[in-house]
Amino acid sequence: MLFWILVAVLTAAVAAILLYPLLRGAKAAEDTRAGEVAVYRDQLRELDRDVSGGLITADEADYARAEIGRRLIAVSGAAPAEESRPARHHRLTEVFIVLILPIIGLCLYINTGRPDLPSQPLEARLANPGNDMAVLVAKAERHLAQNPNDGKGWDVLAPIYFSTMRVSDAETAYRNAIRLLGPSPARLDGLAETLMAMSEGVVTEDARKVLEQSLTLEPNNSRARFYIALSLEQAGQPNAARTAFEALAKQSPADAPWLPLVNEHIAKNGGTAVAPSAEQAVLGGPTEQDVAAAETLSTSDRQQMIRAMVESLDAKLSADPDNFEGWMRLVRSYAVLNDKDRAAGALKRGLAAFPASGDQGRQLLALAREFGITTEGSVATEGKSATEGKSK
Repeated sequence: MLFWILVAVLTAAVAAILLYPLLRGAKAAEDTRAGEVAVYRDQLRELDRDVSGGLITADEADYARAEIGRRLIAVSGAAPAEESRPARHHRLTEVFIVLILPIIGLCLYINTGRPDLPSQPLEARLANPGNDMAVLVAKAERHLAQNPNDGKGWDVLAPIYFSTMRVSDAETAYRNAIRLLGPSPARLDGLAETLMAMSEGVVTEDARKVLEQSLTLEPNNSRARFYIALSLEQAGQPNAARTAFEALAKQSPADAPWLPLVNEHIAKNGGTAVAPSAEQAVLGGPTEQDVAAAETLSTSDRQQMIRAMVESLDAKLSADPDNFEGWMRLVRSYAVLNDKDRAAGALKRGLAAFPASGDQGRQLLALAREFGITTEGSVATEGKSATEGKSK
């Protein structure tokens, strides 16, 4: 009952605010007419004084009196008739504001509103966050404020911060996760990418040191090798950069989405594109002819070619989902293409074929964490782990 009383009070307040200019306008017009009538009456009295004083003749006074009288009649009689139409217009507007507008608003609220929905203060939403990412993050942040040594919580929040471009918070989270849980390729690569985002794409000396540490843990880490090669290019060392990019191209799978970009950097530094081997072509990646054709394409056409290859792999996996390596390649490909929605969709479908309880499912989830990919289920699981304070 209290709710509807508040609704009625708010409706009346809004109606009064909207009606005030109309009512004020009518009163102002009435005051203006009264003032004009008073002025003309004073002019008539002043005209009689001028005649009595001999300042004007009787004929002149008659002419002036006739003109003033005409104006007085126009103000006191004709003006209200002329203003009857605007007055009716104002009355229609008043009826619309007082009656029709509240009725329309009430009908819309009854149709789309939820007056029976109980209030949900922040404390209640934090207790039952569901899949609300913002609430999950807030809950994890509250937990970490009380338990700053929960490395698992920092590890979960770091990629979320990075994906929402909270790069300063992401750096803090990555460094805390590395300090508490130890370095891993995924954490080190995430920290390096965060440092590069803070420097607007430049591979700084700090980022390079982090990437080199990542390579000591995983020598075939394609992400780290690409960024180190890029740092050489940015430092004005084209020969060293070309050698690093060529080595990366030779180790990459033939269907790696980043291979055209690597070949582009090889050409930029004075080299020639690296064609995939015969073994790579058998795996379903681009052939040597495909790579040669890609070299003649524009950047946008090359991207379309890459996407066509990835979508072809996607279609094959839909027909034959029992291909674990295929799911790994598909998730990685969408992630490198920065299509996180499709990467998350591929991850869900891959986990349907290879459940997370098994080794292959865990590998899929590890790959997803490496690229900062989440699904609703995995987000909820990770968020729960963070808030419960579990750590390795």
